[in-house]
Amino acid sequence: MRRWRTTPELAERIRELIPFEVEHTEKRMFGGLAFLVGGHMAVAASREGGLLVRCDPHDTDRLRRSPGTGPMVMQGCELAGWLRVDAGHVRTTRQLARWVGIGVAYASSLPPKAPKATRAARR
Repeated sequence: MRRWRTTPELAERIRELIPFEVEHTEKRMFGGLAFLVGGHMAVAASREGGLLVRCDPHDTDRLRRSPGTGPMVMQGCELAGWLRVDAGHVRTTRQLARWVGIGVAYASSLPPKAPKATRAARR
């Protein structure tokens, strides 16, 4: 059985699962590759293996009870509305599709972010 651990392989699998009608961008974030919908991160292929997922903050505790799922921690703080899913729990398309769907659905529910002004426009 092939293990999907590297960021490029996982990123390609995520690309295949984002619905074609959902406009998204890709951006290097957190040392991995993030997929943004409306300027909001939906999911990211983590450099450490596995997935970072954006979710409704009210669903964080419930979703963290899923196997292989834990908190996303930044600067020693757990972030509500963010999850880390171990690489071993996104091996199959079905497993990965669940988390991509959660991230894309939540990011899609947020109002789009305004584009950032370029350096030239700020002068």
